Amino acid sequence: MPTQALTLNQFPNSFSHCRRQNPVLSTPSVSLNVSRSNETMNMRLSRERKRSSIMSFSAEQSSSFSVEQRREVVEHICLLKAKKDLSDEEENDMLDYLYTSQYQMAGIVAISLGRISNENTENYTHAVFMRFQRKEDLLKFYDNSFYLKVLMEHVTPYCHGMINVDFESEVEDDILPIFRKGEEFNFGVEFVLLIAFAQSAFGGPVEDALASLEKLTANLPSLIVQTTQGSNINPSSEEFSHGVVIRFRSLEAFEIFLSSAEYKMWSTKFEPIIRKKLPIHFSVDPVGKEIM
Repeated sequence: MPTQALTLNQFPNSFSHCRRQNPVLSTPSVSLNVSRSNETMNMRLSRERKRSSIMSFSAEQSSSFSVEQRREVVEHICLLKAKKDLSDEEENDMLDYLYTSQYQMAGIVAISLGRISNENTENYTHAVFMRFQRKEDLLKFYDNSFYLKVLMEHVTPYCHGMINVDFESEVEDDILPIFRKGEEFNFGVEFVLLIAFAQSAFGGPVEDALASLEKLTANLPSLIVQTTQGSNINPSSEEFSHGVVIRFRSLEAFEIFLSSAEYKMWSTKFEPIIRKKLPIHFSVDPVGKEIM
């Protein structure tokens, strides 16, 4: 099915909410003239039928609500190495122009960016995350004259290194998760994990690792707002084969996840097939508070 273009004027279909009645379960009458043992057996059978019916209804209800429509998106990650003597004014200028570029170019449906909070082996200092509707929008973005001018006049004068990683993924087909709008996305921590899997691991082991991570993050809605991951499709950056972006609800939620036994178990299990990885994170503030 071809992917339809989205606009901010589109809103999800409204759904009428209804409450399904529990099935009426009748208890077989127990004759007064039967033996006590038969009475007990009949009542036990009645309870089993009721329990079976309720369990069947619950499974049906869960199944009907677990079907989730998904929409394809394209994620763009840009990591920058700023010069050591970067002033606050220069940093604000760079981030301001990168952030407001979404208003000058079509196709960008979400953006977050900021100063990287953790030290990393590659010495990257700033990160930019953008989401596009289609791969075609991403390709046009790289050739956009406005963006090239922003890089030339407001980024490269302040930076001495850059890497881009792009991947295709899927999110819930709803206006808020697609555009990363709403209160849940106003603040938190953006966690970016770039991975280079060993060549010998491609296929089953890599798919197993990504599926396990997806399942792990999906089971932690109290900590995580959204997760996307996929294979790097940017031919200019073959250093990393895959990218992962996880939006956490808060710094505390992020720290709980990193220290959890489940995440440590995942890291330990798949460490042998990972040739290189680069984890970074940065704080996301409400629009208008820090960057405008």
